[in-house]
Order: sequence, then C-alpha cells, then structure tokens
Amino acid sequence: MKSEKEFFRGLFDRLSSNSGFAAATVAVIVALAFMLGAGLQASGPRYPVPVAVANLRSTSKSVPTPVFAPDKGKLRILVNGQQVGSEEYEIGSSNGGWMAHGTADIQSPEGAIHVTGTLALRADGTPVRYEWSTQGAKKASAVVAFEGTTVTSELHMGNARPFTQTFTFSSPRVAVLDNNLYHQYAVLARLYDWDKKGAQTFSVLVPQELTPGTATVEWAGKQDSDGKSVEKLRVKTEDNEIDVFVDGPRLARISVPSANAEIVRE
Repeated sequence: MKSEKEFFRGLFDRLSSNSGFAAATVAVIVALAFMLGAGLQASGPRYPVPVAVANLRSTSKSVPTPVFAPDKGKLRILVNGQQVGSEEYEIGSSNGGWMAHGTADIQSPEGAIHVTGTLALRADGTPVRYEWSTQGAKKASAVVAFEGTTVTSELHMGNARPFTQTFTFSSPRVAVLDNNLYHQYAVLARLYDWDKKGAQTFSVLVPQELTPGTATVEWAGKQDSDGKSVEKLRVKTEDNEIDVFVDGPRLARISVPSANAEIVRE
C-alpha cells in the first residue's frame, strides 16, 4: 500500500496531469500547501493523540484578542470563470471559544471529492483541535491536536495502521489553512491585527502537508467589490500570493491571480 506521502502526491499529480480547468483547480487548491514546505514525513515520533477538547478559554494575555464574529455562508470556486466546486461553512461560538466548520465538493478527473473540516479555537484564536476528512476515489481522515507549541497528528487511510507525527512550532499561535477549505482565510483575517496593520507573519499549518511553515499577511487598502467597500489582505508565501477580501468579519472573495482562480461568496 502506498505511503501517506505517495497517496497525496499521487492524487495531486493525477489531477494536475489533466489539462484545462481541472489542472488549474489543483493549482489553486494545493498552491499554498506546496509553497509552505515539504510533504509528509515518511517516519517520525509516535505519540498518542489527545481525544478530548479541554476548556477552550485562553489563559494567555501576551497577544491581542481577535475580534471573532459568527459567520455563515457559501462559496463558489471558479477557475477561468467556470465553477469547479463549492463550499459551505459556519463560524460560531463554542464552549467559550470558537468553532469553524466547512464542507466542500470539488470536481476532479477522478470524480467528485467531498471534503470536511472542523477547527476548534480558543477565544484568542489559538487552535485546539482540527479534524478533516476526504472522500472520493480515495478516503482519508486525520485529527490534529494542539497543546502549547506541540502539534500531534494522527492520519487514517482505509484499513492501514494510523500514522502519527509530532512536531513543534515556535508559538502556539498557529493559523490552520487546509488546502481544500477556503473559509479558513476568514479565520486568518481575524487573527490579523487590524489596529497595527502593516506586514504580519504567522506560523501556518497545512494539515495535509504536516510541515510547519509561515505566511506574511499585509493590509492592501480598501477596494470596491460588487458595489461594496471591502478590506484587502495580501497573503504571501515564498512562491505565491493570495488576495483575501473581507467585509468586516465576513469573507467576501479570494483571488489567486497566478491560477486565474477566484473563490466568491454567494
């Protein structure tokens, strides 16, 4: 049976080998993940994954508290002007913290892919637990637990033995950016310090890659979008740029110029 790395790489390679909008879809879906670092490690320390979400209230006062707000919406994923997928999401309060849940359906050369993700956050925006699953030609799921600066992930693939990996960030303040769920950019926008503005660097985890990375977020001014004034954030990695447009706490649009792709709120 293929390793976890081979599975994800193989899936992405098969998708990207097709021409037209399918290849472009893959470009936008996996761009940030591949730019942030290497893929899954073939081996690593094995530790048990905590299964209970403890009190989500934060005890840290060393970082500014994000202004989270409930939000619920549906996104259309467009490449070259054609819709190739959709996503529904909801961000709401939960147990003194916040919960961000999303589901996406994406068309690929191998058929439909259904993705789900649920992110539990403390009140200050630090992550506690992330669960994701992918269903389609192949099935996979994982639970990612955050304890301070330590992150432990347990990956499940079919009947194979779970693959567990643990690694460390420099700070517990980590932004989770699943490479298939775009509502998490709304969470990233709330982690951004709007009073300070300027360029701000965040530790980032792309769950399918399981490698710590960083992204720089910078305010790029106000712009008109469908007759509304929205704030623009530019998210930069070493090799990619993604523009995120927000209307207060609401995610309005995401643009990936290099892939001629847009994620638009309905």
